[in-house]
Amino acid sequence: MRDQAGLRRARRVGIGAVVVLALAGMNGPWLYRFGAERYHQYKINEPGYKAANGHWDIIEFPKKYRQDTIHAVLLHTGKVLLVAGSGNNQANFDAKKFDSRIWDPVKGTVKKVPTPNDLFCTGHTQLADGKILIAGGTKRYEKLKGDVTKAGGLMIVHNENPDKPITLPAGTRFTGRANGKTFVSKDPVLVPRAKKNFDSRTGRFLGNTPGLGRIYVEAQRSGATYETGTQDNYRIQGLTGVDARNTYGIAQKLALDKKDFQGIRDAYEFDPVAEKYIRVDPMHEARWYPTLTTLSDGKILSVSGLDDIGQLVPGKNEVFDPKTKKWTYTRKIRQFPTYPALFLMQNGKIFYSGSNAGYGPDDVGRDPGIWDVATNTFTKLPGLSDANMMETSGTVLLPPAQDERYLVIGGGGVGESKLSSNRTRLIDLKARNPHFTDGPSLEKGTRYPQSSILPDDTVLVSGGSQDYRGRSDSDILQARLYDPATDTFKRVADPLVGRNYHAGSILLPDGRVMFFGSDSLYGDKANTKPGTFEQRIEIYTPPYLYRDSRPSLSGGPRTIARGATGTFTSQHAATIKKVRLIRPSASTHVTDVDQRSIALDFTASGDKVTVTVPKNRNLVQSGWYMLFVVDDQGTPSTAQWVKVP
Repeated sequence: MRDQAGLRRARRVGIGAVVVLALAGMNGPWLYRFGAERYHQYKINEPGYKAANGHWDIIEFPKKYRQDTIHAVLLHTGKVLLVAGSGNNQANFDAKKFDSRIWDPVKGTVKKVPTPNDLFCTGHTQLADGKILIAGGTKRYEKLKGDVTKAGGLMIVHNENPDKPITLPAGTRFTGRANGKTFVSKDPVLVPRAKKNFDSRTGRFLGNTPGLGRIYVEAQRSGATYETGTQDNYRIQGLTGVDARNTYGIAQKLALDKKDFQGIRDAYEFDPVAEKYIRVDPMHEARWYPTLTTLSDGKILSVSGLDDIGQLVPGKNEVFDPKTKKWTYTRKIRQFPTYPALFLMQNGKIFYSGSNAGYGPDDVGRDPGIWDVATNTFTKLPGLSDANMMETSGTVLLPPAQDERYLVIGGGGVGESKLSSNRTRLIDLKARNPHFTDGPSLEKGTRYPQSSILPDDTVLVSGGSQDYRGRSDSDILQARLYDPATDTFKRVADPLVGRNYHAGSILLPDGRVMFFGSDSLYGDKANTKPGTFEQRIEIYTPPYLYRDSRPSLSGGPRTIARGATGTFTSQHAATIKKVRLIRPSASTHVTDVDQRSIALDFTASGDKVTVTVPKNRNLVQSGWYMLFVVDDQGTPSTAQWVKVP
């Protein structure tokens, strides 16, 4: 019987071989591709390969829960807030369809969250109490040149009256003194009173500096005949007497040119426990593409963005006080491009790496440096390579944060440029004379690189595209682990999904990394088909989670003050080599200024690990953190959530 069975098996193998040979003769390339793909799948799923390179898995939500995720924030509940707003979709915006989701990566559940406004292209950051501050968003979608039907643009309203401000309602009409054409404002505008100027030595009156207001105006009717070619002075209809004499508008060319996105002033706190948005006082300035950065005193700095008329906010930065829920302007102005990468330093100043995600002149606010917000002094930092390609680059504070070393990754030319950089740049802010030096190169020029700090002190760098928004099918399906100790990259498993514009990554409490979003401009190499938004989430499991075991961590306090200690239980305490306190991410548009990994001093005795939190409040900002212990093999525990008051 065994011989007959063996003959049958041999016969089946023989028949199979004949079929394979026949197929190969008819369609060799197809068979090769089929075989290569099967071998690839076999290879990347081998235990040894996973242990060396990690593994990627795709998560696809049920259809009713899918959205075009633009922003993602890890909450101290372990869940992830996924924010789309209108999701870069004009139809959603027009229908006021604004979406957010709460995803639980442990239970695999998804929940819809009522979203009060279009939080597409908002700013966000972690607050000390665990809530998320979200500020800005979309008031109007951009209009491309061919879609603009009414001439319009920026009107600067002047008020020369030093005794009172003036408010002009929406619908105010401005008529050119030279061109005779009338334009109508879309919103109300408050124009401050003029400033009286005096000679500080003699007290002699020198004249008034007009108060200025900025407003978007539009022609009353469609057509090119209503365009203006040059600057003109505009009378304001409806004003009489002193107001008519002191108040006027000045506008440059008002045309059918492309009109940029417009921002909103609205701000919210998201409560991770109640899982809802709570409105707080609006910002003074409307902002679309702003960066929110925590300051030394725990207040939040809001910087840059496009305003409510689609202009770059002219350096008027402001600060949110979590106690009063109100905003105040900084004393001086300083302008940056949108989504600037701004990090709190250990001396309380702000490091600007030069990374940004888009809008703004190519010659304003793009130099990297150290900014003292209190005095508004800015010290430029030299040595940055590919300095003209910092747009869509990523910046990460290397672990441990105490070293104050940063890695700047890739980038591209301003706007829709085809230029992209394969450079990485390093800077040590603790050096006597800090300056940028080149780190290891990427294989390809890379816009929109996603980077996440891991608890073993490496940084996962993945994805991006060579061209603007993945144009010409230029997504980069590669991932690397960067080791700050050796300044080297190690190539690891390739991601399965391309990620470019509107993509990001977040470290999860179990040590895995989630990736979201991607918004390709086109869907083919020839750039003839419109792209589709990538709604799938992808999870990278690093090599350290394919080892035999990971150290346990349990118990311990939920709150540890700066300078204080906390004791946790671990059955593997004797093997612990590192303890890391990692601030959860708030990621969008290649910008994540929240994430940082802080080394903690510790002692181990029996099954107990006692950790000490550093005293510097600029290093350890108040808020919730993930506490990881890492063993002698470089394997991290699952995180314990700890609050630093």
